[in-house]
Amino acid sequence: MTTLAIDIGGTKLAAALVGEDRQIRERRELSTPASKTPQALREALKTLVAPLQSQACRVAIASTGIIREGNLLAINPENLGGLLHFPLVKTLEALTGLPTLAVNDAQAAAWAEYHAMEDETRDMVFITVSTGVGGGVISGGQLITGTGGLAGHLGHTLADPDGPMCGCGRVGCVEAIASGRGIAAAAQGELAGCDAKTIFSRAEEGNEQAIRLVAHSAQVLARLIADTKAVTDCQRVVVGGSVGLAPGYLAQVRACLELMPPVYHVELRAAHYRHDAGLLGAALLAQGETS
Repeated sequence: MTTLAIDIGGTKLAAALVGEDRQIRERRELSTPASKTPQALREALKTLVAPLQSQACRVAIASTGIIREGNLLAINPENLGGLLHFPLVKTLEALTGLPTLAVNDAQAAAWAEYHAMEDETRDMVFITVSTGVGGGVISGGQLITGTGGLAGHLGHTLADPDGPMCGCGRVGCVEAIASGRGIAAAAQGELAGCDAKTIFSRAEEGNEQAIRLVAHSAQVLARLIADTKAVTDCQRVVVGGSVGLAPGYLAQVRACLELMPPVYHVELRAAHYRHDAGLLGAALLAQGETS
C-alpha cells in the first residue's frame, strides 16, 4: 500500500510516494508560500499533491509546528509566513479523498531515524537545525509526542536570557540563535541581509564574521544537546536539517560537546535519511510501524 507523504517546512513543501519497502518515489517540491493566508497554503498543497494522489491509498503529513487533533498550530508563526492555525488533516482529506495522518516534522524524522539504526538503541533524540530548530524524542523505543503535541520542541528551550526575541514570544530560545533564521538575523555589516546558506559559504571562504556566526550556532546547539542528555539520558543524538547537515557543522558541534564534562557526552550522528527523514517517518507512522 502506497502512502502519499508530505513535508511542510518553513522554506519548502515536499511530497513523495512511499511504498511498504520504505522507498521514496516521485519526490516533488514547492516553496512554502510567503502569504499569511490559509488559502495560500491550501492552494500550494493542492498543486503539490495533484499529480501523486491517485497513486496513493492514504496521506501522511510531517509539518513544522505543533500538531494537535489534526490542526497545525505554529509555535513560531514566522516559520510559516505568519500562519498560526490551519486544519491540516481536514484540508488534505478534502483535497485527496484519502485518510490522513499528521505529525510534527521533527517527531516524524526522529521515528524514521530510529528505524534506520541497526543496533539495540532504544533511547535517542533527533534534532533538526534548519529554518527553525526542532526535535523528536524516542524513549524506550516509543515516539514521545505529548498530550498536546509539544514534546520534542527543543528549539524553544532557553539558550540566552539576554538573547534575541524568538518568534514564539519568548526571549533567547535556541531557535532564535542557532537556526538558519537566527544566524541570518545576527549578521551585520557586509553580511547583513544574507541568508544562512550564503553565510556558510562565506565562512568557508574565510570571512571572520561568518565563521563566528556559524561557530556560535554550533556552541548553542552543543549546549542544547548536553541539556537534552541530562533530561533524557539518551544513547544517541541524530542531527539533521539544512544547517545541521551543512559541511563541517556537526564536527564543530561535536568539538564543543567534547569540552563539557563527560557525563554530558553522547554519540552524535548525521541524519541517515538526510532531508527525507520527515517524509519517511510520517509514512512509517501511517503504515502502523509502532516499534
